[in-house]
Amino acid sequence: MLAVQCKMARVALGIGVRDLAKISGVSTDTISRLEAGEDLKPRTVAAIRAALEAAGVEFIAENGGGPGVRLKKA
Repeated sequence: MLAVQCKMARVALGIGVRDLAKISGVSTDTISRLEAGEDLKPRTVAAIRAALEAAGVEFIAENGGGPGVRLKKA
C-alpha cells in the first residue's frame, strides 16, 4: 500500500486520521507518517491496510493507469 492509496482510501470511506488510527490499532502519528511517505514496519502497514479493507476498500495494483483504490460492491 502506497501513502497516496492510504489517503485515497480514507477519503473514499469518509474517515479521518483519528478514525483510521482507532480501527487499525495504531496512533494518529503513525497514520500521518505513512501518508507523508515515511517507511513503517511491514506489520504496521499490514494492520492499516487490513482495517481499510475490512471497512470496504479494495486496493488496485499498478496496471498501466497507476495504483489506486475503489470501494467494494455491497
